[in-house]
Amino acid sequence: MAPRDRDVPEARPARPAVTELRLSAFAGHRSATHALGPVTLFAGPSGSGKSTTLRAYEALARLGAGDPLDEVFPDAADHVPERARPDAQGRRGFRIGCTVDGPRGPVRLDLAVQAEPRLRVVGERLTAGGRTLLSTALRDPGRNAVQAEWHTAGTTPVTRAPFPDDLLGTALLPLRVAGKTAGQLEVLAAAEQVVVGLRSAFPCDPRPERMRAPVPPGEGRLRRDCGNLAEVLHRTRADCPRRRHRLAAVAGAGCTGTVTGLGVRELREGTVRAVLERGGRPVTPLGRLGDGELRYLGLALALVTGPGVLETDRIAEVPDAMQSLTLLTDGLDRGLDRRQVGELLRLAVDVAGDGHVRVAGAVGDRAVEEARRTPGVTVVDLSA
Repeated sequence: MAPRDRDVPEARPARPAVTELRLSAFAGHRSATHALGPVTLFAGPSGSGKSTTLRAYEALARLGAGDPLDEVFPDAADHVPERARPDAQGRRGFRIGCTVDGPRGPVRLDLAVQAEPRLRVVGERLTAGGRTLLSTALRDPGRNAVQAEWHTAGTTPVTRAPFPDDLLGTALLPLRVAGKTAGQLEVLAAAEQVVVGLRSAFPCDPRPERMRAPVPPGEGRLRRDCGNLAEVLHRTRADCPRRRHRLAAVAGAGCTGTVTGLGVRELREGTVRAVLERGGRPVTPLGRLGDGELRYLGLALALVTGPGVLETDRIAEVPDAMQSLTLLTDGLDRGLDRRQVGELLRLAVDVAGDGHVRVAGAVGDRAVEEARRTPGVTVVDLSA
């Protein structure tokens, strides 16, 4: 007899990815939980919290990479909910979290941050399979540390130690846990899955004014402002023909006139300039394109090139096949016409199909209709 659907175990993602974002108390968000699919767009009127939602995601990603709290939240007080009242000691803060799914199943990370009177982590919890694997709490406000406890499952069921109050404890676990007992291995696996999933984020905000000028050739890793787009094209021009063909097709679909390719020209002064190739006709330097076309090309390049060509905090000890990329883009449709938005969304769904790329973005009202009728795109309406 064939097994019934409920008897078939659910397939786990091969690559860690953030599948849920929680804004328990963050700026204007209260008890907000958002499921994140391969391509998720946040919509709503101005002030509904689209940018804030993506900012929370990026903050978690940076903490997962080991950035200190004051660099991630230089304006921490702005993230405290307006109606939050200080306690007797004058303390106010915010709470955010996420779920990272992967080979170990869903792992939850929840973080409580004190913004006033001094910025610090006051609580963190890492859970998986109904078990608390790590918890931290502020025991002594006079010390720059929180008390951490993590699951051991050996002769000593729990290990305790102080952790700094300005770093994410989950990111520190691989340096603190020996990995000798089954419990320690469980903690390490969960922590590493969360860190890998969070560090896959690449915030992308193409800035046309920085994309027009020639640039020196170099390492060729795309920056978040896409200002070195020509450098990236120069380094990757001998790469996969299929990738180049796809990029040319995308450029042709979103730019004016006949486009047969997106290439580079080496200039006498040693710099390189990106150009649109016109199939036997004179090339068009990207400096002559409009802002919308340049933003479109920057986002398309980020989607097509993938993790290895982006300026991300890569994890050398994790094979590329086990890493993914989550493109974070606020105002994905800014300056774009309807045709360009549609082409980008279809490209995003297509490249997300192999599991290497995910997208979390925000769009304005004009792009919502196009997003809703694009199969594979999830729209989260924050005004609802």
